Amino acid sequence: MSGCEGCRKLGAPFDLAMAFQPIVDVERGRAWAYEALVRGPNGESAGQVLGAVTPENRYAFDQQCRVTAITQAVAAGIVATGARLSINFLPNAVYSPVACIQLTLKTAAAVGFPTERLIFEFTENEEVADPAHLANIIETYRRMGFATALDDFGAGHAGLSLLARLQTDIIKLDMELVRNIDASLPRRMIVEGLIRMLRRMNITVVAEGVETVAEYDVLRDLGVRYMQGYLIARPGFRHLPAHVLPGAQSERRFG
Repeated sequence: MSGCEGCRKLGAPFDLAMAFQPIVDVERGRAWAYEALVRGPNGESAGQVLGAVTPENRYAFDQQCRVTAITQAVAAGIVATGARLSINFLPNAVYSPVACIQLTLKTAAAVGFPTERLIFEFTENEEVADPAHLANIIETYRRMGFATALDDFGAGHAGLSLLARLQTDIIKLDMELVRNIDASLPRRMIVEGLIRMLRRMNITVVAEGVETVAEYDVLRDLGVRYMQGYLIARPGFRHLPAHVLPGAQSERRFG
């Protein structure tokens, strides 16, 4: 497949690296997935990197993020862990879901990463120009065997109205809903209601931004199985970091 016009004009390359943060299955005590977080080549922040992205080069950026995430995750040893790889993508940079995925598939094949372990994650904080186009991307990815995730749920442009129009396989609850949930009855009630609703929709719930044992304990009480945050593990620059669960006797290291 030759791809669309955007695929043939990648533009000047970005100099990128990735940090990897585990999403942990707290029931099994192991990394369920690693999210690839964009960094500069020397560990520069995501903000510095994203500051250079424009409407003219965002397609090139999106494509290179995918390639870098897969190649560096494999180099870090993700294949042997059995964990998934979650890659952030820009819906407004996808011209054609089938055409624009070809470089991703080629890269995964070249380095031996199973494509059925890919998750494509987009953030609710990015305003989607065409919700119908986004729904088509999600459905196309699902048909191709990929999982999709909606990040920062509860903090962005559309919230429940976006969820009513499209359903991803995974919803990541925004850290503002998680923060101090142990001391906030409204937060707890909101998260409890969201979890109940998402379970009925067969959507996997991930709590992100977990930073305290008290937050962790409340989320466990509410039945959250998958968690991500500094309490468990900070991102590892170009490597898969060990993670620690509250009360665990030892670290569980992958890679």
